[in-house]
Amino acid sequence: MKKTLAAFALAAVAALTLAGCSDSAAPAASDSAAPEGSGELTPVRVAALPIAETGALWAAIDAGIFEEHGLDVEVVPAQGGAQAIPALLSGDIDFAIGQPMGPIRASLQDLGVVIFSNYASSLADGADVNSVVALGDSGITSPADLAGKRVSVNSIGAAGDLTIRKAVDDAGGDSSTIEFIEVAFPDVKAQLEAGNIDAGWAPDPFRGQIVGAGGVDVVSPYQATIPGLTVLTNFTTQEKIDSDPDLVAAYSEAMTEALAYATDNEDAVRAAIVKNLEIPEAAAAAITLPDFTPELGDAGIEDLAALAVEYGYIDAEPDFDTLIQPQS
Repeated sequence: MKKTLAAFALAAVAALTLAGCSDSAAPAASDSAAPEGSGELTPVRVAALPIAETGALWAAIDAGIFEEHGLDVEVVPAQGGAQAIPALLSGDIDFAIGQPMGPIRASLQDLGVVIFSNYASSLADGADVNSVVALGDSGITSPADLAGKRVSVNSIGAAGDLTIRKAVDDAGGDSSTIEFIEVAFPDVKAQLEAGNIDAGWAPDPFRGQIVGAGGVDVVSPYQATIPGLTVLTNFTTQEKIDSDPDLVAAYSEAMTEALAYATDNEDAVRAAIVKNLEIPEAAAAAITLPDFTPELGDAGIEDLAALAVEYGYIDAEPDFDTLIQPQS
């Protein structure tokens, strides 16, 4: 593989794609949660990807769920979970929603990052929430065809390229010959059309836009390797849990309600996606939504870590009792 693991540059704040984290005029991350019913809201900064899954968070904010718990949530756009970790460690944000590989690596480096709830899981069968896509005339129709190709993921060294490699190898291809290229999800279509990549891993609505324009849905790597694997988790720092337990408890309780609301109100989630991603209602209606859930018991994080060891992404599995600490 020409390009394998990106350095987990936790100190490289310049690599962050978080909007506003370096803005000196931005409000500081909160120190404590306002008591429920006090009428005072505590500002909370949450890093999240600009993808369809974040519709659950946007919809819950619009429904006033976080305000009911005394929280005024600001969503800070991020490219991936790993990229949000420097901002967590510096205190620029309070919480992050992202893939678990970043927290897994941070745990192995004793950086004190804690996954405290699930957020969304992929679907064990049927159409899944993300897949590798290619243009219709690419000649790529199966996972094995990805061998020797340029394949984009939003964050190299995370669950995307790891599960793609496993799916390609299981299909008889040689995943070590893939050149993984880091491309933000909204840019995958343009990079495919420009010929800069041969295939790209993308969630909805970007996956649907490419396939709807005649592209090929090559493989859903989560479903092919760890069916039902978590797509996104909620994480923060051990320092935040220890120093501001009331805030963590309030946010965790609000998030649990938010995910239940999203499950019961898909129309509200799709409306939030239309509003925040500025896509047509018809496109949002066609999006495959994940299983919005706070439950970590069957999220597949341990299986993902084992796969990461198998492929040499990490040297050892983390201490899961330290890494995974449910807060509700």
